[in-house]
Amino acid sequence: MNAGVTAGERFRSWVDIQANAARAAGGLAACGVGENDCIALMLRNDFATFEVNMAASQLGAYAVPINWHFTPEEAGYILGDCAAKVLVAHTDLLAQIAGGVPEGVRVFAVPTPDEIAAAFGVPAEKRAVPAGAERWDAFVAASVPRTAPPAAARGSMIYTSGTTGRPKGVRRQPSSPEQMAAAAQEAATFWGLKADPAIVTLMNGPMYHSAPAAYGNASARLGLHMVLQPRFEAEDMLRLIDQCKISHMHIVPTMFVRLLRLPQEVRQRYDVSSLRFVSHGAAPCAPAVKRQMIEWWGPVINEYYGATETGVVVWHGSEEALRKPGTVGRVVPGGILRIVDEQGRDVKQGEVGEIYVRGPHLSEFTYNNDDAKRQEISLGNLVTVGDIGYLDGDGFLFLCDRKRDMIISGGVNIYPAEIESVLIQMPGVRDCAVFGIPDEEFGEHICAHVEPMASAALDAGQVRAYLAQHLARYKVPKVVEFSAALPREDSGKIFKRKLRAPYWEKSGRSI
Repeated sequence: MNAGVTAGERFRSWVDIQANAARAAGGLAACGVGENDCIALMLRNDFATFEVNMAASQLGAYAVPINWHFTPEEAGYILGDCAAKVLVAHTDLLAQIAGGVPEGVRVFAVPTPDEIAAAFGVPAEKRAVPAGAERWDAFVAASVPRTAPPAAARGSMIYTSGTTGRPKGVRRQPSSPEQMAAAAQEAATFWGLKADPAIVTLMNGPMYHSAPAAYGNASARLGLHMVLQPRFEAEDMLRLIDQCKISHMHIVPTMFVRLLRLPQEVRQRYDVSSLRFVSHGAAPCAPAVKRQMIEWWGPVINEYYGATETGVVVWHGSEEALRKPGTVGRVVPGGILRIVDEQGRDVKQGEVGEIYVRGPHLSEFTYNNDDAKRQEISLGNLVTVGDIGYLDGDGFLFLCDRKRDMIISGGVNIYPAEIESVLIQMPGVRDCAVFGIPDEEFGEHICAHVEPMASAALDAGQVRAYLAQHLARYKVPKVVEFSAALPREDSGKIFKRKLRAPYWEKSGRSI
């Protein structure tokens, strides 16, 4: 079999995907899409996901993935903010965001395939191409392939949730040939990805996130055989590893937890000896979980630390994880890391401070339409994503907390300000505070404390229902509490630390 992508019972070779991408690029260019334009995609991992990314790359356009949990309001904001000329989406997701697509955006529909429909329970009526949308495959087939030399690649513009309640698009300058070569070398070093016909990758993380998108697109550029799991399920992943002889994959620590919860007889049912290089990041991993996974899978597990804005900056392998439990690794060659106090001065070894970093080789970025926010996170040529931590005597980085209020639940970044900005508009809500509390499986889950107006009679169900109308369901708090008066600092700002502390103290973990 030629190298390509396996999805359920379907297969498409990279030769065919690349040919479709060339036709798509030609067709999109004829529609007026060119350099620096944006092509949005709201797709689960599918053949079309790679075709759209490759077509955008040829045109020098930005591929803008949209989280497929989003509501019409959330998706519409991103489409408007990036001024997308085109949206390519699975049919059931188009139905989900009906009414949120701005006027003038040309919409292409990809029929939701069988394995995705089965995994997500998509009914037949939502798999039909809606009125006003064109079929992506028909458009591609009718288009003339683009034969001009590819423009300078822009890559993906990933939207990260912002501390001011709206996500921000990380918009990079075009990558130089030297930067692209360096990125390929980094993929080999930190993810184990190189041009090797023996490598078989498994993709089960949604490519609207930056790390799965980077991992999947790097695998595509190298022409590695890839298996798509439509939705993570622990035993099914073991089945695919065994059946398809998976050698490389990128996962998040929540998956480790679910794998370890499988009964021993289920775990022993599958051969995982084909695994050679497993990468994880995106969220903290408990030392005990890491140790158990290494004992099960062997010394094939590697961890990195970075962000959409920075790429991989810190990395370590299994041996170091066992020797330095809890570390996220050491700075990679060419990377820069500083830990500073509130005045921006370097702290001493072992002291906790805010982490500022610069990844090697990535092109410069700003936040789309919001360069001021880019400057806010800068310290010279370094940036911070709000984490605090310390370096030990051997240069290993340990994370302690997040200076900002970001919640990481199952590897997904959730920002309380976005939820608060919606909740404060709910009738009967005087004020509110949203923050993360411990969760054994996901690391953290969302808690909201609400101060109702004196005359209001609110309950948790009403709060969740209101938020679910405006936000993706994973942003709806699991815990909702009510307080007659929320604790406040002298300035009037809600004292979140006092609200959070009891939850973390009960768990035995620090905030």
